[in-house]
Amino acid sequence: VQLQASGGGLAQPGGSLRLSCAASGTIFSINTIGWYRQAPGKQRELVANTNSDGNTNYADSVKGRFSISGDNAKKTVYLQMNSLKPEDTAVYYCHAEDYVESEYWGQGTLVTVSS
Repeated sequence: VQLQASGGGLAQPGGSLRLSCAASGTIFSINTIGWYRQAPGKQRELVANTNSDGNTNYADSVKGRFSISGDNAKKTVYLQMNSLKPEDTAVYYCHAEDYVESEYWGQGTLVTVSS
């Protein structure tokens, strides 16, 4: 499984960005796919993910502001980020886990929220 992340950039507080994660390879083996982030000096944390049953999971800090969705035809998962805050500034990583719990990471994409 290969994951290609894109869509990061600079946004103002209150603004929006959409991240994309395109999956390739043995994508039929993917059970869970989503996003983690790592801010400077902090540990990497789960932002949101979704599984093969369609269940979604969000960090408390992004609930109501971020939304994860997928396009099966494009083999792409999106993270729509609204009402961005400076504390959302981080490198965002696409992450997938397959049915034997092997993990896959995409390259990070930087999101900066600043006025």
